[in-house]
Amino acid sequence: MKRLMQVSGLSVFFSLVVVTAGFCQSQNSMAKEKEFRIERSISEAGIACIQCHKQEHPGIFADWANSRHANANITCIDCHLAEEFDPDVSQAHYKQYEKSDSKYGRPEYKVPVAGVVTPKDCSRCHPDEAKQYAKSKHANTIEIIWKIDPWLNDGMNSDVERTTGCYYCHGTVLKTEDGELSSDTWPNVGVGRVNLDGSLGSCTSCHTRHRFSLMEARKPEACGQCHLGPDHPQIEIYMESKHGDIYKAFGDEYNWTSAPGTWSAGIDYRGPTCASCHMSGSGTVKTSHDVTERLSWELQAPFTVRPEDFAAFPAKTNWEVERNKMKEVCTQCHGDKWVNDHYIKLDQAIEEYNSVYFTPAKALLDELYEKGLLDNTRFFDEALEVEYYELWHHEGRRARMGAAMMAPDYAWWHGFYECKKRYNLFMKEGRELIEHNKKAYKAPDFPNATGDTTRPAQVFDKKQ
Repeated sequence: MKRLMQVSGLSVFFSLVVVTAGFCQSQNSMAKEKEFRIERSISEAGIACIQCHKQEHPGIFADWANSRHANANITCIDCHLAEEFDPDVSQAHYKQYEKSDSKYGRPEYKVPVAGVVTPKDCSRCHPDEAKQYAKSKHANTIEIIWKIDPWLNDGMNSDVERTTGCYYCHGTVLKTEDGELSSDTWPNVGVGRVNLDGSLGSCTSCHTRHRFSLMEARKPEACGQCHLGPDHPQIEIYMESKHGDIYKAFGDEYNWTSAPGTWSAGIDYRGPTCASCHMSGSGTVKTSHDVTERLSWELQAPFTVRPEDFAAFPAKTNWEVERNKMKEVCTQCHGDKWVNDHYIKLDQAIEEYNSVYFTPAKALLDELYEKGLLDNTRFFDEALEVEYYELWHHEGRRARMGAAMMAPDYAWWHGFYECKKRYNLFMKEGRELIEHNKKAYKAPDFPNATGDTTRPAQVFDKKQ
């Protein structure tokens, strides 16, 4: 499999980047060119990669040159180098060594290179992070959505709609055609991407290439790429909350670049971000790349359950242990009374959602199917199915997530208020069908219900 290139013992004097320094503080105050040079022991093939990409892809080179990787002498070849027999070796990249317009395109520099860097590759230097990530819902999200999502299982959206929407965040199952990545599955950096080397996920979902910035991953906007919109608006909820308000007011004063594992409340930041609560170390709670940790409820599920009881992907954790971890994170800035009372309110909100809204609606839906008034062969092609779905998938999630993250407008106006409207409409129309023994209208030409309903073997065959 992919391995690190053996570095040469020859120390080379190599220019990484040239920038304009602006006006210097000399007597003549004239602009001068400032060169940043680093003397490194880099293999000749590694130098060829850098020099070629510096010319061909200056944006990539500039990102890398300003990264911690560059400072640590980690180059392109250390991450992208592959074995010739690896399934993700780029055949097109081999042609780069036949160029006549670059001295670094000569055959002696030819090495097998994979275009996709995976968590398995990153694990060579970041083993703990890779193991934690592999256990998370992020890494396993393709399995989860195929178990619970009627859009996929009933083929109710097209493959194009999935590729441009669902799979962009959740990830694709990478495939190759004629030695290159298939355009059906690439480009993609979804958190649950199934890679050709068998690993799951993409570290660059949060640490975008080729800067791989800690600062970027610590800011809420990194999570807001996917956690937004009508069904999981965590970024909007966060920005409405007091935490988000503090971030907007004082975020430019935070120490975003403190070393991994040292980012601390009250020292490096005033108000937490998504990463502060769900991933970063705090007090005695250790840093984790498993975002499934510290959760005491599965808020995205139709009926709220504890994470270890979520049938699609049971967490290998105990919710009370994880809640205590999150409480310790909270108590870095809040007293015990504040934190405990917050959780009392959250548990009450979840109980009301489960018992008052979801349970009666689910009972009525089951009755309609049992009486044959709704057709259960496919989902979404009857209006009541959509009403039921949005009751838990849209308004119900917003109510629960708003309560969890202390965003009152989302808990009420975007949440429970909308639940009431949706619930009343669903119950009224469902009861009328039962009263008149009338079948619901079924859309005869539901648009673009053409998606493949075959579960990906790369995920589910391994589970058997």
